[in-house]
Amino acid sequence: MSCSYRFDPTRRGLLLGAAGGLALAGTNSRAAFSTTPSEKKLIAVILHGGMDGLNVVVPAYSDDYYAARATIAIPPAGEPNGVINLTDGFGMHPSMPGFAHFYLKGQMVIMHATSAPYDKRSHFDGQNVLENGTDQPLGENTGWLNRALGVAPALPSALGIGSTVTLVLKGQNSIATWAEPKLAEASTDTIAKTMALYGSDPVLQAALQGSIDIGNVIGDLNNLGTGFEFDARAAGKIMSADGGPGACALSYGGWDTHANQGGSSGQLANNLANLDRAMVALREELGDKWKDTVVVIATEFGRTFAENGTGGTDHGIGGVSFLLGGGVKGRRFIGDWPGIAPNQLNLGRELYPANDLRALLKGMFRDHWGISKSDLDNIVFPNSANVPAMTNLFR
Repeated sequence: MSCSYRFDPTRRGLLLGAAGGLALAGTNSRAAFSTTPSEKKLIAVILHGGMDGLNVVVPAYSDDYYAARATIAIPPAGEPNGVINLTDGFGMHPSMPGFAHFYLKGQMVIMHATSAPYDKRSHFDGQNVLENGTDQPLGENTGWLNRALGVAPALPSALGIGSTVTLVLKGQNSIATWAEPKLAEASTDTIAKTMALYGSDPVLQAALQGSIDIGNVIGDLNNLGTGFEFDARAAGKIMSADGGPGACALSYGGWDTHANQGGSSGQLANNLANLDRAMVALREELGDKWKDTVVVIATEFGRTFAENGTGGTDHGIGGVSFLLGGGVKGRRFIGDWPGIAPNQLNLGRELYPANDLRALLKGMFRDHWGISKSDLDNIVFPNSANVPAMTNLFR
């Protein structure tokens, strides 16, 4: 099936529903999907709430870890409900077989003890710093992915999934959005009559045709699964279609596990299983495009090293980030591991943030999209010349 992606709500700020209740919206003056000069796809997954990285990529070698987390620790590999062994005493949470497969297949790198340059443990400020790409809350009112769209040599188009656009994708460079439709499916007769009605207005007709094209790409909504998998499958279908966008942002909340976090099962495990299914689904829908796709997954901060009195963890700093894709030089941990012995913890309470997330993002943008050092240091991540881009991320 050939898809033209003629959605282009110039001058009107149009929001139009058709073809299976599809809704598309553009920001700023122009939002269109068109065949991009580069086939390099980039997807940012933002996990809001502060994911507990120590129970995701587990330091199962450490007696200190098990002593600090008497009720929520994940057992070592080989024990019931134990971690999936990765390397050097680290294991993946048992709810994440897909992530473990990406890693063991050589299509994922893990950066533990990572953080955006923020250490005050406020969700609002931490999320803002994570997505605005500076070293302070409200340092920019736009996001690093949006700014990257304007300086990448291929000038890729971009897509936001969901009813709201997360900050990382907001800015002056135009994007389009897609969200789960709330209206009943329009009949073929209604669509035909609407197309005829808009025939004299090329802008509105192009917008409706673009909506129909996207509706054909998405297909039966019942085949997208539920929850975060729904969003991921929709993103994969749109991005892998002819002329699909080069960038996408997804966000997934609910990671603030102050109480009843659980260990191998429970609240966190359920979220991790949903994230795992979503990323496997995304890879399935991307098909052959996977070899040219990179997915970065990050959260605003980690959690405390020790569990609290309600079976949860409180706000920490050092977390964990992932880079995965068909071209990633994987099966590796990157960055520095500060350790989790009592004298190695930050302020005695949390994993030390040994790695600046911006270094990973810079390396990704430079080597995947060809963005220059100057643009990375000054535009995508303002005033960050002191943060060198990571190297050797891709094959």
